Amino acid sequence: MKLYYAPGACSLSPHISLREAGVAFEIVKVDTATHLTEGGDDFKAINPKGYVPALVLETGDVVTEGAAVVQYIADRFPEAGLAPANGTLARTRLQEQLNFIASELHKAFSPLFSKTASSEAKEAATAQLAKRFGNLEDQFADGRPYLLGDTFTVADANLFTVINWSNHTGVSLAPFPRLDAYLQRIGERPAVRAAMQAEGLVAA
Repeated sequence: MKLYYAPGACSLSPHISLREAGVAFEIVKVDTATHLTEGGDDFKAINPKGYVPALVLETGDVVTEGAAVVQYIADRFPEAGLAPANGTLARTRLQEQLNFIASELHKAFSPLFSKTASSEAKEAATAQLAKRFGNLEDQFADGRPYLLGDTFTVADANLFTVINWSNHTGVSLAPFPRLDAYLQRIGERPAVRAAMQAEGLVAA
């Protein structure tokens, strides 16, 4: 398998998931501004939508969209225990979290990365993130170590990736100590650290 990624982008989530699964794969860096791979290939020939992640399978099939990619990884390597079984309420809960992260967190961060977004748009995004961070803070009030309870899943890889953007956008986690502790805890996992090192996000 081959994962096309941009350092620190949402593609970090499947990158972490692959390392958590302990399987062999290759990573290919993409410049999201030029849509060229590190080898000079046209990334849009791989994913016409032009954004990461894109996971190319051994068959040549390409899987895109973060929530779909991480669930494919979890289902392809069930022995890693990265997702509850399909058809269970627990799996629905995982999908619920993945949708929340994509629609309420990921999109809310977008104006904070934009060079053209107005200050008003950025203020609104920060306020929306604070509201949703509060929702997460409440979820962790029961002492659970991971998003779904006692077991690390691909939802944690996803949430860590997005919440980590707060470190690059000036969004403070100080009002959300449980969420901040979660971010630090997940960041200490060997697979997470290895993925971040491979993407040049932390020192080796």
